[in-house]
Amino acid sequence: MIPYTIYLVDDEASIRQGIALGFKDLYRVVSFGSAEDAIGAIRSQRPDLVLLDIGLPGISGIDALRKIKGFEPDMIVIMITAYEDIHTVISAMKLGAYDYVIKPIHMDSLRVCVRNALETIKLRKEIQALQENYIRENLPCFVGESDAIQDVIQFVNKVAKSPDTPILILGESGTGKELIASAIHYKSPNFKGPFVTLNCAALPEELIESELFGYEKGAFSGASPTGKRGLIEESSNGTLFLDEVGDLGLAAQARLLRFIEKGEYYRVGGTKKLLTRTRIVSATNKNLEDMIEKGFFRLDLYYRLGVIKVEIPSLNDRRDDIIPIAKYFLMEFGKKQGKSFNEFSSRVQEFLMNHRWKGNIRELRNLIERAVLVGGGPDITMQDLGLEKTSKGTDRFFPRTKNRAGFPSLSENGVDLSAMEEHYITEALQKAGGNDAKAAKYLNMSYYSFRYRRKKLSNLQSLKSF
Repeated sequence: MIPYTIYLVDDEASIRQGIALGFKDLYRVVSFGSAEDAIGAIRSQRPDLVLLDIGLPGISGIDALRKIKGFEPDMIVIMITAYEDIHTVISAMKLGAYDYVIKPIHMDSLRVCVRNALETIKLRKEIQALQENYIRENLPCFVGESDAIQDVIQFVNKVAKSPDTPILILGESGTGKELIASAIHYKSPNFKGPFVTLNCAALPEELIESELFGYEKGAFSGASPTGKRGLIEESSNGTLFLDEVGDLGLAAQARLLRFIEKGEYYRVGGTKKLLTRTRIVSATNKNLEDMIEKGFFRLDLYYRLGVIKVEIPSLNDRRDDIIPIAKYFLMEFGKKQGKSFNEFSSRVQEFLMNHRWKGNIRELRNLIERAVLVGGGPDITMQDLGLEKTSKGTDRFFPRTKNRAGFPSLSENGVDLSAMEEHYITEALQKAGGNDAKAAKYLNMSYYSFRYRRKKLSNLQSLKSF
């Protein structure tokens, strides 16, 4: 049985005692004599349900309901009223109250009302458990405990709650942008609807519009005689993920902008206005701001697509997560191949931690898949990775063991990497006149990696002036 906690708010002690006694074997009941105390408790520890008296001293039940819904919009609240004041009850229901009961309270009726409300909560919890299980089992980009990925997870959990706010995912190739989009879908109210994807770079420009919006019969040469539903229509009440959105042509951008703003569109060759509700999640590894300056991308569309921006750190910026992600892939591919591996050898772990992952998680995934296919166990070795010793007895690849020209050797006291990173980022910004894109080029890193690192250092006073 799922344990439930009920907050009971009523200024009459006899009412509080009676309800608490009637529910003592069913639920955990915490009683409050005032709305002020209850609101403070809800902020610190959310209950499953609130029983809230309308006629309270101080903050009234209606005002308390308004405050509660302001910071906990999904909270189920059942109102208690001493008389059936229809206007007050209507006000409460408009503010989002689940139901109401009338004093004198009949416990049988109250039990039925509470049980029905808690069935709704049970369904929500089951849905949440399914969503979390999906994320845990299918999204390796969410594996890890680094600050970098934990920040992303927390942000995704917040922004996913809206069913239709457009979200733009930014990050290097291979960081798992489609997986993040999938996580947003499965954590959103749209998760029961379809999750439809389109790689905008995979189709010729002349076909993108018909793929997105569909077409009527005879719309163009070679068109289906029955017409075709577009992906926007296919994703109704769900999520449409536009990967590589920077590759959209200007004509398709204009039509997409209209759809996002109005929720309406026309099929290619059609005259009938169609309405569809779907969330647009898009992603790119391109610098859209540079494309806007060059006239290749619409500024207004950029702002509409990026109402919420999620920046995905590269694997090189979350090195503490490399081994956990590698172990995830080791388990995944081991199951598929019917093989069992204990661990990575110490040399493999050293290689994984020091390698420059240009392909990010995708590159790591491919490497582990190859190792599982050829490896015999019990551990994954350098030979399994394809990095065995050559005939001359030397490794084909040395993971950053050589001292590069101009880099000082480590002293006995070590080195402050954070201070060094701050120094070079500051110097690059000064040299670039505060332009992030130019500064990133000076440091030989991607624009998004630079933005992410600068953001992590934004609390340092030396960077606030730019």
